[in-house]
Amino acid sequence: MGVLSGIRLFLLDLDGTFYLDGTPLPGALDFLAALRQKGVAFAFLTNNSSRGREEYLDRLAGMGVQMTGRELLTSADATIDYLTREGFSHELLLVGTPSLEAQFAAAGYTVHSDRPQAVVLGFDTTLTYQKLVELCDAVRAGLPYIATHPDFNCPVKGGFIPDIGGVIALVEACTGRRPDAVIGKPNAFIAQAASDRFAVPLEQICMVGDRLYTDIALGRCGVKTALVLSGETSADDYAKSEIRADFVFDGIWQMAAAL
Repeated sequence: MGVLSGIRLFLLDLDGTFYLDGTPLPGALDFLAALRQKGVAFAFLTNNSSRGREEYLDRLAGMGVQMTGRELLTSADATIDYLTREGFSHELLLVGTPSLEAQFAAAGYTVHSDRPQAVVLGFDTTLTYQKLVELCDAVRAGLPYIATHPDFNCPVKGGFIPDIGGVIALVEACTGRRPDAVIGKPNAFIAQAASDRFAVPLEQICMVGDRLYTDIALGRCGVKTALVLSGETSADDYAKSEIRADFVFDGIWQMAAAL
């Protein structure tokens, strides 16, 4: 039996793990085919809350990935799950892109309430100074404050752009507060959302990714982790890191045989 034979759900990171610059990495589609053949569930998992679900689904479909909406889990999805599970009011101040606003509105939330009962901060590539003022005012007023994920930089072609982590730091400098909950990797909230969605216990889930401090650090909440050396983390980086994976592969192309 393969070393991954006990896994019932694989959570797959996207850029650097499944594809690179919009092109599936060698063996990526073969790995999905092997999972389907063996009846093992998978879901693509991303911290990026700036893009809508349909954008991700369309992009993956363009790469030849046949999947359902259930097989995509974003930090925005997990945030909505968290708010629902914890019984939050639907009256929010949401700081995010139009696609994030639309997703929350479709889930029944008022995203720019006159009387918000909580603040949700997403990765907002449409951020304005006025949004920052409103965000800091609401946080300073003591409203519950939730962030979709913690990343400081978002990888793009040719480098990086500032992500939500920089805004979290700015708000802390201005208000003295950090978020009451941060949902995305490496925090347990997003792993629990996957566990609930597929009815698979954490110990039978494996997170596959190329980033040590988000993907592999998710192992702290009880899931297994598989590091692929096809993206951000090199073999030298891993050798120097205190964050350890349960499995290490050169790339996703090696994983089908390990099933």
